[in-house]
Amino acid sequence: MVLGARRRWLLLAVVSTGLLLITLDNSILYAALPTLVEELGASSSEGLWIINAYPVVMAGLLLGSGTLGDRVGHRRMFLIGLVLFGAASLAAAFSPTPETLIAARAFLAVGAAAMMPATLALIRVTFDDERERNVAIAIWGSLAIVGSALGPIISGLLLHSFWWGSVFLVNVPVVIVALVATLVLAPPNDADPTKRWDLASSLLALVALVGLVIAIKETAKTESAPLLIAAAVLAAVVGGWAFARRQRRLPYPLLDFAIFRNRAFLAGVLAAGFSMFAIAGLQLITTQRFQLVEGFTPLRAGLLVAAVAVGALPTAMVGGASLHRVGLLPLVAGGLAVSTVGSVLVLLNFDTSMGLLVTGLLITGAGLGAAMSVASSAIIGNVPARRAGMASSVEEVSYEFGSLIAVALLGSLMTAVYTATIDLPSGAPDSARDSLDSALALAGDDNLPLITAASNAFDGAYFTVMIVVTAVMAVAAIVTGLLLRHHGPGSALSTPAPH
Repeated sequence: MVLGARRRWLLLAVVSTGLLLITLDNSILYAALPTLVEELGASSSEGLWIINAYPVVMAGLLLGSGTLGDRVGHRRMFLIGLVLFGAASLAAAFSPTPETLIAARAFLAVGAAAMMPATLALIRVTFDDERERNVAIAIWGSLAIVGSALGPIISGLLLHSFWWGSVFLVNVPVVIVALVATLVLAPPNDADPTKRWDLASSLLALVALVGLVIAIKETAKTESAPLLIAAAVLAAVVGGWAFARRQRRLPYPLLDFAIFRNRAFLAGVLAAGFSMFAIAGLQLITTQRFQLVEGFTPLRAGLLVAAVAVGALPTAMVGGASLHRVGLLPLVAGGLAVSTVGSVLVLLNFDTSMGLLVTGLLITGAGLGAAMSVASSAIIGNVPARRAGMASSVEEVSYEFGSLIAVALLGSLMTAVYTATIDLPSGAPDSARDSLDSALALAGDDNLPLITAASNAFDGAYFTVMIVVTAVMAVAAIVTGLLLRHHGPGSALSTPAPH
């Protein structure tokens, strides 16, 4: 069914709102985390799991939900996801303990996993013209950037006047409006009962991801548990191997590994993952650093990292509109190279010049906006329509996997470097090594030597983590540049490169 132009763009607004909610809940806790940890009495490990439960479960279920969407219809999957997301938001808002909140965040991820592939698949089946579709996907992708940036700001605004549960409760009215709009605007459900959905494959993917995250978090600890690390690595390896083996044997796999042979598709997947790694990593560590070291409010810290989105929005819109003329190479590889330059500025000036820090965040955002705006077009434009659900799922997994690894690796690395390098003043309790939050709570307002030692150690940890972010961006620019070196204008690899 071909929708009229006005209805197409209204539907784009609705599905983009769904994506906005999903990405918002990925970042809304970055600025709220210190408040959550204090009011719920959560440990530093529980704090990271409150954030990580959402992307871990979502990434594990996304491949299956994309194929399930092909089977039952993407319209129906989007509606189901909205209902689950709204119910989970209510549960999270009124969670009495850290464990309950972690479980609610996992439930929230189930709704997000149902919605996310459906948003891109609905765009794929609604917009037939390639140029129009590229613009639509660029708008959709820019909303992902906006959601990531708005998360810390909205949480800061809400925490200024309300209790911490309000950061989840805000989802409910948006879900209700999106439900009504989808029922009115979306095309008829496009179910294909011939498609097969394999629950076992989704569970194997989830086992592999949870094992990987636990292995990363434990390895980064100064006092790690070797047996737990070994068990986690075993789960990740066995789960990943069993998943890949099962896909090769299934007549209707959740993931057909052959699609990765297309270099433009692979470059798009890598660009999406690397971009979200940078955004999530920058937001998490920067909001924490400026709240705990500089004394920023959650709102002020959120506004600071919003500079990434401010830089990203113009280049995201220009990227999608110009893709048919300039091609993927300058936008993807070039954008990631620009983001590397911005990361260097942040690395060198985070504790010396606020002006240069903000400039670095703006430049980083500009580069990532260009890359992300066309990564989705590279992915969805290089598979046949019958693989739209699978391609959408792969893209969303790359986004979530990037965020997931950023939080698991960079959050754990920051804690590990802080613990290993803090030089406690005489008489300070050893528990001040656990985290900067612990040190500040123990110091109170009068133990200046402990506050200074803890802040210096945290700044050293921030510097180390920013080196990792910068190096990852540089590698991403090189790898995607090599993959796209023969690519011409347009989003599909079949477009011949000019000679």
